[in-house]
Amino acid sequence: MKKILLMTGGLICLFLNVKAQPKNIDKVVAVLGSNIILASELNQQYVLFLNQGNPPNEKMKCYILQQMLVQKLLKQQAEIDSVMVEDSQVDNDVERRMRYQISRAGGQERLEALLNKSILQYKDEIRPDIKDELIANKMQGKITENVSVTPLDVKKYFESYKKDSLPDINTEYEIGEVVLHPELTKAEKQRFYDKLDAIRLRIKSGEDFSFLAKTYSEDPGSAGEGGDLGFFDRQQMAKEFTAYAFKLKAGETSPVFETEFGYHILQVIERRGEQVHARHILIRPQTTPQSLDRLKLHADSIYNNIQTKKLPFSTAASLYSDDKESKYNGGMMMYSDNVSSRTTFIPADKIDPKIFLVVDTMKVGSVSKPVLFTGEDGKQGYKIVFLKSKIPPHKGNLDQDYAKFKERAQEQKSNKVLSEWFEKRRENTYIKIDPEYSTCDELKIWAKTASK
Repeated sequence: MKKILLMTGGLICLFLNVKAQPKNIDKVVAVLGSNIILASELNQQYVLFLNQGNPPNEKMKCYILQQMLVQKLLKQQAEIDSVMVEDSQVDNDVERRMRYQISRAGGQERLEALLNKSILQYKDEIRPDIKDELIANKMQGKITENVSVTPLDVKKYFESYKKDSLPDINTEYEIGEVVLHPELTKAEKQRFYDKLDAIRLRIKSGEDFSFLAKTYSEDPGSAGEGGDLGFFDRQQMAKEFTAYAFKLKAGETSPVFETEFGYHILQVIERRGEQVHARHILIRPQTTPQSLDRLKLHADSIYNNIQTKKLPFSTAASLYSDDKESKYNGGMMMYSDNVSSRTTFIPADKIDPKIFLVVDTMKVGSVSKPVLFTGEDGKQGYKIVFLKSKIPPHKGNLDQDYAKFKERAQEQKSNKVLSEWFEKRRENTYIKIDPEYSTCDELKIWAKTASK
């Protein structure tokens, strides 16, 4: 039953770059209520599995079909309970996945060649499946939304382990950071502004926006698509971006404007109520040696104030750190291995290797001198690192690992609720599975229901 709980976000909707498959005679491989699953749908999912680099394994079709049945059952209940998702959420997810696919394929033209169809055609094909997946996800969340555990539940769960089967917990660290990015002077930023303004004038004189975005834009998520951002609402973008997007008419191009990400120009493509479809070109101002020199002096001053106890580390983080996630958390870095749980305890193998090289030589309670770093966007800055605690490898116990066992107890309870829900719905739902798959281990419980 546990496999059933892994369905959403898994194989069902891994829309990877695959060539169009030749059409064969189709057949129904499963029926669930008023929903059918076709052999072509199952085979398409299997092709996606192979396209991830996995070796051929016909038994995988059993698992995939089980996942598809799970989604159909959730979707069927969602229709009864009026559980829906907004079209904007579906559109955003389609766009996000397409950007990922274009990036994987090495560009829009290459993806279209691999698919043997246009991007627009492919979007139309995958949109219903993505919508079904999002609805199923939401329905699954609704089933378990009221599941909670008490300290007594956690204690009982911990005591269910045999002493020799308690999990081994690897070394964990609690790490704080003050992240500092350099600020450019107006004069230092001017050349980046001028570069984008020159591109804007080329667009105004008739050159193609999409071509110029592909050539010059420094937004890795949209450059390959000609700067196309898809549809978005007022909450999804920086306020400066939203101001122009909702003010301009279709076809109009904005002047150069600045957000925290850099300089932009945008062009509105279409407006639908409170949603705008737009494209943009981004130029990111690059760090200069002079700005790094100024930042180093600033970082040294903060470090000295922390060392001399004039400024607690947590206060320094809240006052000076440019990391929005950690600055309001006393500077502490957060870790999560699933969406529902976050902790300050980070396993050693999950720490950025460059940060690990720093903390590995530090004593607990100490603060590092400013360390030069390069972010994912290629920009340099300085970090001041604080090692709050280091927990050596040990057997799991409630004193040190209560949060971990609470999370596992919660997961076990949620799984039980889901199992009971699926069992009840299966018993009251018409299910028919093609004999070719009825002997699959993953499908035996579904086949039993069908035989009833």
